[in-house]
Amino acid sequence: MSEFTHFNDEGRAKMVDVSDKPETTRTALAHSSITVSDEIYQKITNHEMKKGDVLAVAQVAAVMAAKKTWDIIPMCHPIPLTGVNISFSWEKGQNESHQLHIAAAVKTKGNTGVEMEALTAATACALTVYDMCKAVDKGMIIGPTYLVEKTGGKNGDFKRTEQVK
Repeated sequence: MSEFTHFNDEGRAKMVDVSDKPETTRTALAHSSITVSDEIYQKITNHEMKKGDVLAVAQVAAVMAAKKTWDIIPMCHPIPLTGVNISFSWEKGQNESHQLHIAAAVKTKGNTGVEMEALTAATACALTVYDMCKAVDKGMIIGPTYLVEKTGGKNGDFKRTEQVK
């Protein structure tokens, strides 16, 4: 079982010991999206949602989620993040729908990567939008969510080359 770093000698899951890994600057960029109705789009962009400023709340939720990833993903290490940035863009969809694109960029200087933190931030952001808008329409669709790129670490850099729809 030694070739699988996340299993102990008994074949059970373990948190990998990263204490011998070099400390480097590591970044990750994740993407998620949520497709909403025209009514929800109008309410969000005109700041008319009863629960408040949807994107401001979702942005704070994303930052909080990145910082707490280790609390909800069992084998993640607690990582001191040095930066989290969330950005949004809208795209007109089909049948009077709109897609909110979410980009979550996370950075640290440490001995393990921040891919999970970026993915968790992007996901929590989309879930928060859903939560704040579900009273208007529960038909929203979340996803896809995926890693766009990451830098640093012994495995080197990764950059998604194919388009995800």
